[in-house]
Amino acid sequence: MARDVSIVLAAALTLACCTQPAGAGTALVFDTEDGHVLYAEDPDAPWYPASLTKMMTAYLAFIAVRDSRATFETKIFISPHANRQPPTRLGLKAGKDLTLGDALRALIMRSANDVAIAIAETLGGDEAAFVKEMNQTAARLGMTHTHFINPNGLPAEQQVTTARDMALLAQAILRDFPERAPLFAETQATISKITITTHNALLVSFPGGDGMKTGYTCASGYNLVASATREGRRIIAVVLGEPSSATRNARAAALLEHGFRTREWKAMFPTARVENYPTEVVGAGFEPDAQMLERFRDCKAPPPPPETASTGGPTATKVSAKPSGPKKVYKKKKRRTHN
Repeated sequence: MARDVSIVLAAALTLACCTQPAGAGTALVFDTEDGHVLYAEDPDAPWYPASLTKMMTAYLAFIAVRDSRATFETKIFISPHANRQPPTRLGLKAGKDLTLGDALRALIMRSANDVAIAIAETLGGDEAAFVKEMNQTAARLGMTHTHFINPNGLPAEQQVTTARDMALLAQAILRDFPERAPLFAETQATISKITITTHNALLVSFPGGDGMKTGYTCASGYNLVASATREGRRIIAVVLGEPSSATRNARAAALLEHGFRTREWKAMFPTARVENYPTEVVGAGFEPDAQMLERFRDCKAPPPPPETASTGGPTATKVSAKPSGPKKVYKKKKRRTHN
């Protein structure tokens, strides 16, 4: 019996060496059914969450509905402050409103910064109170290295998270509100005559892809929490700080494939779960490190335009082949896009 176990263990370790995805940055992959970590790389390294922050905003909205403080028909009002948020935005004028259901679609698919503020102001009374609730909820979920400054993930020097903490948040959403999971799988919707599409390319390009959220700012790089389900088993990959959307998508896809490929034999020798996976970090805290601060302070240029799931790349620009001649020069305002 001992010899048989040794043979199986040796085979498992060999397979792990051959199939382990190449390292690129902080990442974590886990099985949502039992929480077992299938792969981890610096899961407690601090990083900027960017629009992954909106996962917590959505989670608090789900709680409000569960606790009968709101419904999916509750009107979410666009205040002047919400309207002034930089892109990505839904773009409704101040004074307009939309239902909470549509607001959540805009929050998750469009990654709308204006709608995130509107949800916070409507459900929390004001943005500061909502953010306080975000941080209290993060502490309750065991997200010991996360601190939120705003509900949309726009650049803030002290807004910090980790791959482990984002995994805990994703786990909580699916555990506590499984009926809301389809919201994270939607790829297109029309809200107030505005058609929106998802930024999550894996929803249409990865077999079994069914959620959850993208994120980008100059300082954070390209983040992604990606969910996929095959044969009734769901696996989630968290990727933070990739240099491009293409590498973000490719790395998340590779990690998910790795998870599905290794899940069965790893179940024979269960690893730690997300909440108790070994760490080199002692205690709790959420201070940005020197690398984060340097990136934050060096980020001056506007980022590239957002992508759609159908293209997997920047929106195409039409090129005209008109005869050359004098050109009028128009000054355009620079637009910052965060998703």
